[in-house]
Amino acid sequence: MSQTNQMTGAEALVEMLRIHGVEHIFGLCGDTTLPWYDALYRMEHGITHLLTRDERHAAYMADAYARIRNQVGVCEGPSGGGATYIAPGVVEANESSVPILALTSDVSVSSRGRYPLTELDQVGLFTPLAKHTASLDNAARLPANLRAAFRAATTGRTGAVHLGLPIDTQRSPVAQDEVWGDKRYGYFPAERPVPADESIEAAAKALLETKRAVIVCGGGPVLSGAEAALVAVAERLNLPVATSVSGQGVIAETHPLAVGVVGSNGGVAATRAVVEEADLVFFVGCRAGSVTSERWTVPLPTVRVVHLDIDAEVIGANYATEVALVGDARAGLEGLLAALNDSAVSADHDGANRARRAWQKKLADFVPLAESTETPIKPERVIATLAGVLNKDAIICADPGTPCPYFSAHYRMPSTGRRFITNRAHGALGFSLGASIGAQVAEPNTQVVAVMGDGSFAMAVGELETLVRYGLPVTVVVFSNATFGWIRAGQRHGFSERFYNVDFSRSDCAAIAQAFGLDAWRVEDANELEGALRSAVASDKPALVDIVSQPLDLAQAPVSEWIA
Repeated sequence: MSQTNQMTGAEALVEMLRIHGVEHIFGLCGDTTLPWYDALYRMEHGITHLLTRDERHAAYMADAYARIRNQVGVCEGPSGGGATYIAPGVVEANESSVPILALTSDVSVSSRGRYPLTELDQVGLFTPLAKHTASLDNAARLPANLRAAFRAATTGRTGAVHLGLPIDTQRSPVAQDEVWGDKRYGYFPAERPVPADESIEAAAKALLETKRAVIVCGGGPVLSGAEAALVAVAERLNLPVATSVSGQGVIAETHPLAVGVVGSNGGVAATRAVVEEADLVFFVGCRAGSVTSERWTVPLPTVRVVHLDIDAEVIGANYATEVALVGDARAGLEGLLAALNDSAVSADHDGANRARRAWQKKLADFVPLAESTETPIKPERVIATLAGVLNKDAIICADPGTPCPYFSAHYRMPSTGRRFITNRAHGALGFSLGASIGAQVAEPNTQVVAVMGDGSFAMAVGELETLVRYGLPVTVVVFSNATFGWIRAGQRHGFSERFYNVDFSRSDCAAIAQAFGLDAWRVEDANELEGALRSAVASDKPALVDIVSQPLDLAQAPVSEWIA
């Protein structure tokens, strides 16, 4: 403490994080962060700081940590380049409604406009990227600004918040009696607004009078912890439940009413048919964006729509809405269930049969490919093998490109909750390795797997050292095909195979991983795949399996525009 009843801004920041329940911080050091780091070193706070190899992955770690713990994930970086590096992770979390707090230190307030090294308008940078941003220019207001940031992150449509921390603020005095907070706002959702009674009654009436309705869930009900309420509503009406990629986990995909993922990324003809044939679509915590609706063609614009979302602006943005339910997903579904149970009329939407037929058709197409021993190894073989190796509660972090559509379509999630994490908002490559670290820190006794292409591997390889340094037993699976496969597939199917600047040299990812200290295997023969994956998952240290796999443009990927 600097003097009686006072703290420095850096000390006050540490204490405010502790008050809000923060247990882990992911980040990278810098000159302008030194007073705060010194406070972390000196004070007793119970917070573990994990040093990352760059700020982008610090944000990805905080993102996955938040998704698993339902707690604000905290990441940090220094001024200048640190702020620009952390930005991709902030916008991904914000667009995915994941509450993270990004702290970036900054040059002193008094030096602004005098061309100090790393000067940057941080508020200007983060305004379009985050739900809330502020620069902590006044140390006396630092506690109030922290309270506001946590409230913003965890209420309404949850999301990412950013605070800039000038170095002189870190050194300036803060009155101790201002350093207080409400721990509830360190977790989400902190508040649960309930839809209006008349809207709930109208939604129940609409669902009861239809015969072939379907529920389409986005990420909202998973963020809200609405899994039990969602399943209860579906079972009450025998409604099939489809999800977006972000919505996976709201219902176990082995449940008789589960259809699986729909949309252009992970959806297939059999799942699409369930939505196309519906006489009403009940969107739950889903934006009905371009991917889930296959560019607003499935369902058709003429279908009846009931829409539940905490963000009123989402409702009616893409489909004319018969009934709008503005509120928290769990609160809304619980209210709807009560209204349905009070009704003397019952509806049977034949959901179990519709879901069963969709899975039968999907599996009929998938199994022959999953059993193939051809080389290069087919992605379907990798998915099927992993499904037989991993525990029921394993967490899978997937990059865009090859992993996302295949895992979304064919890895049949056996439990509810956030067990599948991917960055579907902006789709930056290199996400899954950082995310897997955050997930493993959040649940240290759970199997965690990071799956990526070799393009993503090259963008994230430095964090292998982080895995080894902290002894995190993450299993990394690399689909090695020496190309940016998603773009190559687009060039094949949409541009008459005019491949331009999309292929790169094949790297021995296993050898690279071994150099970092991981256990590693390189697999070219499908018959050796299961043994390598079992050994990697059983290892008590970080492990990597490098699989020479079929390029995405030659595979039968569940991506509608290529299939068409």
